[in-house]
Amino acid sequence: MAVIHRTTLEPTKLELLTGWLPTRPWYHGGLGEPKLGKAGGFRLDDPKGEVGIEFMVVRDGSGDAPVSYLVPLTYRAAPLDGAEAALVGTAEHGVLGRRWVYDACHDPVAVAELAALLEGRAEPQAQSVSHTPDREVSRALAGEGPLPAEFPAVEDGEEHTELTAADGTVLRVLRTLHPAQDGAPQAEPGAAGHVAGAWDAPDGTRAQGLMVLLLTPPPAP
Repeated sequence: MAVIHRTTLEPTKLELLTGWLPTRPWYHGGLGEPKLGKAGGFRLDDPKGEVGIEFMVVRDGSGDAPVSYLVPLTYRAAPLDGAEAALVGTAEHGVLGRRWVYDACHDPVAVAELAALLEGRAEPQAQSVSHTPDREVSRALAGEGPLPAEFPAVEDGEEHTELTAADGTVLRVLRTLHPAQDGAPQAEPGAAGHVAGAWDAPDGTRAQGLMVLLLTPPPAP
């Protein structure tokens, strides 16, 4: 399991995201730069212990009403080949040195662990505490796997990012988060699986909602 270091990161994650978020088609902030705050999230472990994987929730207060975004990130000790367009930025970690920070939707290690989470093979970890499972994260999968190992086609939309495998299976990362009615996330019609989690709402309460949907292609006639 990943160890959480109590140290500095320069620039901070929120500072990196302040410049990056407005370049995304799913960002709906107001005029000027984002006004970001950390609202929650969880981590996944890289089995090889090399890549940090974080599903971060940030709240932006720059618009007419606060908006919570899901921003999966990976942290690497060296550049990821072929992923220049997915680079959020670089930062100096007080213990680990320079880290290359990527949009995790383009990082095959993070995508593989997200699929493993849906299958129940990976356990979500607390965002800021070492060796501690995150019990607020839930997953569901209709039927049995395995899911595809790779989802190489990545497309950003106005509300989500879709990762598509060669067989047409889609992981839909919901970028704009919405609290579930009655605080109980339910699978959307047509979805074959989902991941749900929790984050801090603007009023200080704890919100629960869907974060990722699994969509499978219809059977061949």
